[in-house]
Amino acid sequence: MKIGIDKLHFATSHLYVDMAELATARQAEPDKYLIGIGQSKMAVIPPSQDVVTLAANAAAPMLTATDIAAIDLLVVGTESGIDNSKASAIYVAKLLGLSQRVRTIEMKEACYAATAGVQLAQDHVRVHPDKKALVIGSDVARYGLNTPGEPTQGGGAVAMLISADPKVLVLGTESSLLSEDVMDFWRPLYHTEALVDGKYSSNIYIDYFQDVFKNYLQTTQTSPDTLTALVFHLPYTKIGLKALRSVLPLVDAEKQAQWLAHFEHARQLNRQVGNLYTGSLYLSLLSQLLTDPQLQPGNRLGLFSYGSGAEGEFYTGVIQPDYQTGLDHGLPQRLARRRRVSVAEYEALFSHQLQWRADDQSVSYADDPHRFVLTGQKNEQRQYLDQQV
Repeated sequence: MKIGIDKLHFATSHLYVDMAELATARQAEPDKYLIGIGQSKMAVIPPSQDVVTLAANAAAPMLTATDIAAIDLLVVGTESGIDNSKASAIYVAKLLGLSQRVRTIEMKEACYAATAGVQLAQDHVRVHPDKKALVIGSDVARYGLNTPGEPTQGGGAVAMLISADPKVLVLGTESSLLSEDVMDFWRPLYHTEALVDGKYSSNIYIDYFQDVFKNYLQTTQTSPDTLTALVFHLPYTKIGLKALRSVLPLVDAEKQAQWLAHFEHARQLNRQVGNLYTGSLYLSLLSQLLTDPQLQPGNRLGLFSYGSGAEGEFYTGVIQPDYQTGLDHGLPQRLARRRRVSVAEYEALFSHQLQWRADDQSVSYADDPHRFVLTGQKNEQRQYLDQQV
């Protein structure tokens, strides 16, 4: 039985800050951001959006009534949770109008959690082939203003419908995993921004990739030449390029050139958004499938998922004949229509998120064009609105 990704859709803010402008404001050379980390624009998440609304906005446009009737599992992977007890998936299920008979859970392991959701969903659909699972990686990446991690912020959500006989990508049943207690990145409960040892984390990322990639090749007896392209978790796009370069000696010069060319397409959309944490790998997959004219049905893609702390996994998927019909074709145009904000506007929006306190709060959402918005907090409960109702 073939199980995999049937549909793939993305949502982010309607706002962005230009990375060259941010670099100048931080008294850094623009090329440090544009080339050094490989980012051109960074999504600015307004107070009217959080992981719940981003997740719902990512999933809603791709779901048909038939999909909604078949979904009996919803997994939201996030490290930007809004509650220490209640799963964000429950809020998302309500906004999407899913059945009350749906299993709704939230998963956490830094940027890896959405992949854990995909693997769980695969197994679920394999047992229940008439059902579908909705997996969403949704996050708001925050390191703080004027911090070393600031240029690797961003936010958004990638929604994936997992089904039998998928339109987009049939996922392999074998993978290679590595998990170990590593303090490269963490966020204690009393912090609203993550703590990170940037250089150490980058080294761990590449070490993990080399380990799971080579282990996968060995244990599955796979030749690297059979992989059309390698798709990476991209908290910033330069890190994926470094990881790719580290395994180029495993293939000949022609294959090296092909992998490098494919990677430029895989990072095209990530360059315009920034860090999605759990969704970063799958935005890169969407970018690969949307923008790479050299891809063909039957091509096999390698996917590397990584979550600091740390956990890594490498697995593969095969592109299906009708893969274009399951993709978010409006995404490039939506990104092009976003409004550019000044550094001062970005800083104000960053500092005026819903506060972690008990009193009632309201959020301005008049300028937010998205269907689902956060309007504030009342009686210690977040308030969500469907603007189409």
